[in-house]
Amino acid sequence: MTDRKQEIAANLAEVEQRIAAACAAVGRARDEVTLIVVTKTFPASDVRILSELGVRHVAENRDQDAAPKAAACADLPLTWHFVGQLQTNKVRSVVGYAQMVQSVDRARLVTALSKEAVRSGREVGCLIQVALDAGEAARGERGGVAPGGIAELAGLVAGAEGLRLDGLMTVAPLTGEYAGRQQAAFERLMDLSTDLRRAHPAANMVSAGMSTDLEQAVAAGATHVRVGSAVLGVRPALG
Repeated sequence: MTDRKQEIAANLAEVEQRIAAACAAVGRARDEVTLIVVTKTFPASDVRILSELGVRHVAENRDQDAAPKAAACADLPLTWHFVGQLQTNKVRSVVGYAQMVQSVDRARLVTALSKEAVRSGREVGCLIQVALDAGEAARGERGGVAPGGIAELAGLVAGAEGLRLDGLMTVAPLTGEYAGRQQAAFERLMDLSTDLRRAHPAANMVSAGMSTDLEQAVAAGATHVRVGSAVLGVRPALG
């Protein structure tokens, strides 16, 4: 085993222990939570190591990095999640490799995703990104729709050809009433998920929590956590 593989394996085991402990603390089964490893800025060789170690879900946030990496790893049994703010001019590329887009936050993006999903003959899973730092009608600093806009956007996704409405995603906000209150933020997301599932029962995915706050997300009820640095280490500086 290479030094890098040993390093990643050790980190992965530690994250696995954290998730298992967080689940046990609130009486959840470990298999209720899926780990997504965020591989942004790290090379395709690390993605291959993750796959060898049993990881099945990876995430990227920049298409210019993700597209060549996904192509280099196309032979691996992975589900690729796109988690960054997505411009419509990148949609064709992203739909080419990502089975899931977790950052759906506006009607124009839904239209573009649907068009490309149909064109390529693929079904794309979509999460509505919720901005808990936004007012009822605004968007958040890091993308996302305000809570008051979820129902309308969810209806658009659910009715769009080639798309599947899978649930909600959030990033713990840096400003506003939930700044520094990750547990409260994630509990709010769970309440919004309950509301969404009244109209869309199958949209039961809740993506929340990262390296520093995955325990709070698991405690709140998240079904997926997105962990990068705790598994792969400190990110290389972007050029």
